[in-house]
Order: sequence, then C-alpha cells, then structure tokens
Amino acid sequence: MIGRIGVCSWSLKPATPGELADRLKAVGATGVQLALDPIRTGQWSLDETKRALAGVEILSGMMATRGEDYSTLETIRQTGGVRPDETWEENFEAAHANAALARELGIKLVTFHAGFIPHDRSDPERQVLIDRLGQIIRVFAACGVSVGFETGQETATTLLDALADLQGAAVNFDPANMILYGMGDPSQAIRKLAPQIIQAHVKDATPSQVPGQWGSEVPAGTGAVDWDVFFETLAGLPRPVDLLVEREAGQAREEDIRRALALIAAHTG
Repeated sequence: MIGRIGVCSWSLKPATPGELADRLKAVGATGVQLALDPIRTGQWSLDETKRALAGVEILSGMMATRGEDYSTLETIRQTGGVRPDETWEENFEAAHANAALARELGIKLVTFHAGFIPHDRSDPERQVLIDRLGQIIRVFAACGVSVGFETGQETATTLLDALADLQGAAVNFDPANMILYGMGDPSQAIRKLAPQIIQAHVKDATPSQVPGQWGSEVPAGTGAVDWDVFFETLAGLPRPVDLLVEREAGQAREEDIRRALALIAAHTG
C-alpha cells in the first residue's frame, strides 16, 4: 500500500528551516523526511524549525553518522555507519540526542545507514555491529521511535540476515543505492525485503561499468530502476509505505524532484 509522499530535506540543500519550507512549497511537497543533525548540532534552532514547518508533515527523520567518507566505495566501507570503533561513542551519543529530538517533533521513524554488515556470521566485526545497532534501536524505542536501515551497503540477503538478529528495526528501501553500491538488482531486492520495508526513497541510478567504482545517480525515471516493479511491490503490501523523493546529485534538484513527484503520481494516481 502506498502511503504518504514527501521529499528528503537534504535534497533541497536548505541553509535554514525557512528555506526548507519555501523550497518544499516550490516543488509542491507537503511532506518531508527531516535531517535531524542540523538541529542536534545547533545549526538550526528547534523552535525555528517547528515554526517554519508548521504547515508541513514530518514523515520521518534521518540521522547521519560521524566520519563517513564517500570518496570511494572502499572509503565508505571503512567509515560508514556505526561500524568504525573510533566514531562509535560519538555516534551513540548523537543517537540519544536525535531520539529525543524525534520525540519532541512527534517523529515516529528515523532512518540511517547501519554501515557495511559482514555477510559471514563468523566475522567478529559482524557481532560488534549487531550489538551496536541493537543499542541504537533500544535508544530510539525508549523515545517511542522506530528505526529503519537504509539499503545499499549490503545485499538484501545480508540485510535480512542481520534483521533476523535484531528486534524493532525495519528497512528504508532505496533502489538507487543497490545500483550505486553494486549490491544487486533492486527489483529482486525489493521483492525479498518487502515484508520488512517501512519506508522507501524514490531515487534512480545507472550502474558502474568498472567493478569496485560508484554507479551514477540520475533523475528518477532515467536510470536502471524498474519503477513498475517498485510501485507494484509496495502497492501490494498490507500496510502503507511512505515514499520520499531523494536527489543527492545534479545541478537542477528542484526540477528533478518535481520530475520524481510526477513519476510517483503517474504510478499511484
């Protein structure tokens, strides 16, 4: 079942909460996935954010993790999510603060990249990561907030295997990330992950022709994502799944976001 529709706040690159509200209005969006860290770090005032977004429905929150380096697939493998030891304590503190912010804003779901989860159960790093993710899940649950792990940094099979060891977590499905990271066919992945999907990003990409290098993000509808399968799979679920347009590349983001919103309307209207 298709739920509510919105735009990821960071896709619009706002400098202030007021700019975010203005840009959401400009693209015709009434819902948002809100990046929480600008508020947590004091770049944005919580009160100002509440005032600016008074007419906007905050569908979910997003938490970034400290020290992520997206220069190459190898650097993000080493620095992504909560896997690195050197940033774990800081990220765990940030999770506490973001959970409290989500509760204050009435947000019921926060998503983030877990980090590359080892597929091999005998890998000692796997259990360390599972333990850390479990701690974060409990922190958010104490504030009445659910957690969603964003797809891309592992295969659907590996993610499902990790979710089986965790209670209280679900999936934020991003089809483009499966392509960008080279982690499998998004059509196969969405079918496999469907029972665990709580939210989805509308984003597109084309695969790299060179193994081990990033794919390329492109405007929704122009890449390798099979949108018929994407929408049919989500529409067939027994619960609503919210759709958030995400655009992290390109020089015409507002235009690209409008295009993605039109793509959603064409498949759900």
